[in-house]
Formats: sequence, C-alpha cells, structure tokens
Amino acid sequence: METNVIAAAETAQQIALDDIKRKTHFNGVVKKITLAGALVDIGLTVPGVVHISQLQEGPTNRVEDVVQVGQNVDVWVRRVDPKKKRIELTMIKPLDLEWREITPGMVVKGKVSRLEKFGAFVEIGAERPGLVHISEMTHGYIKSPADLIKEGDEVETQVLAVNRRKKQIKLSMKSLEEIPQPVEKPAKPIARQVTEKEIPAQPPIEEDPTAMEMALRQAMERSNVKLEGLLRSNKRRKKSNINQLEHIYERTLQNKRK
Repeated sequence: METNVIAAAETAQQIALDDIKRKTHFNGVVKKITLAGALVDIGLTVPGVVHISQLQEGPTNRVEDVVQVGQNVDVWVRRVDPKKKRIELTMIKPLDLEWREITPGMVVKGKVSRLEKFGAFVEIGAERPGLVHISEMTHGYIKSPADLIKEGDEVETQVLAVNRRKKQIKLSMKSLEEIPQPVEKPAKPIARQVTEKEIPAQPPIEEDPTAMEMALRQAMERSNVKLEGLLRSNKRRKKSNINQLEHIYERTLQNKRK
C-alpha cells in the first residue's frame, strides 16, 4: 500500500487533470467506502469517485460486497471536470468503441466470432459485433465464408454503415483490398486485305426459277411431247400410204400380164 502511495505521488507530478482522457486505465487503491460508492487513489492530486452502479456489471446492493478499503482495483476514467477537480471512474471495463465513436470509413481490426451462410460476425470492441456480408469479403467469388476465413481469425475491416437505433454495424473486407485488374485478351490479328486478282473466279450462280418460268417450261415440255406424237403419227400415215400405193401398183401389173 505504501508503495502505491509513493507511485501515486510520482504520478501526480507527471499528470494534470487537463491531460486525462476518457477510458484511460489506472490501477488504484480504495481509500474510502460510502453508501454511494468508493474513493480510489489513482496517483493524482484528487482521488477518483466510483459510483455504486459502476462497481460491477449488474445490480449492487452494498459497496462492501464488491470492494474493501485498501484493495487494489482496476479503474477507467469516465468523466473529468478540471474546474471542480472531480474525476469519475468505473470498474466496468469500457468498450473499445462506443456507438458515437464508430463512423463510416474508419478501419478497425477484430476477431471473427461466428460464421453464417450470408457472412461473418466480427468482434471489433463495440457493444455488438459487426457483420461482414459474403459479398463484402473479397472481390472474387466464394461459395461460403468458410472458403476464406474461420472463427478466431484476426481480420482488418472498414466500416460501411452504422445504425445506432438498430445497433447494427456493417463492415467490409474487400474495400481494403486492391481491385483486381481485368485480364487483357490477346489482340486479334489484323486480316490482310485481299486484292481482286487473288480472288478466284467463281462459276455463275444459277438462281432458282420463278413460278412463271417453271410454268412456261412445263408448257413447252408438254408442247414438245405433242409435237413428237404428231410427227410419229404422220410418219405412220405416210408409210401406210406408200404401202397401199405399192400394193395397187403390183395388182395393176398382174392384171396386165393376164
């Protein structure tokens, strides 16, 4: 206890009330107990006050149930009033990040506390863990958050949005990564222009006949068939006439001989 008092005196010469910041951690000695709380010597010119509600998490019926005079305790600064020379302390370890301290764009480190199909929850020292959605984990495609991280991993994230009313913190991991550059496709070779001399002569392309042309061809074919039939018929008639004349001529000759 004497050692702590000496250390407190040395500290008092080095630290002024104006220099003390919120959440500053001290190790002090309980000097006095009251119904409302306890006075703790933290090595400054004035002792700090710990209200009964700040002795522990949850309700406290009596200060004596938590601390005793002369006990060494860990305390943190809640509020400082240099004009009134008053320092309010707490034995409840404060959050590393309070809601008013969390702002979009700030970079925070944390530990993965839980994995879900849709993302991962990360403890960043706030009242609630932040959520890194699976779409904010990396620029590439992953099927599951477990493909990239696991519970207990330390990750660095950036705050995207904060909803104090709903107590939600949206985080991103990929916003701290470099955007991958698209892979350039090889350029296609430039086609050489072919001159007219190099183009081989193509046979004329016969176009399909129109309906009128087809009808005309069919009519001409039918006419040719009829014409051939008439010619054959005329040949048969001529031959028949010749045969008849020859027969008459032979009969005439026979009659003359008689």
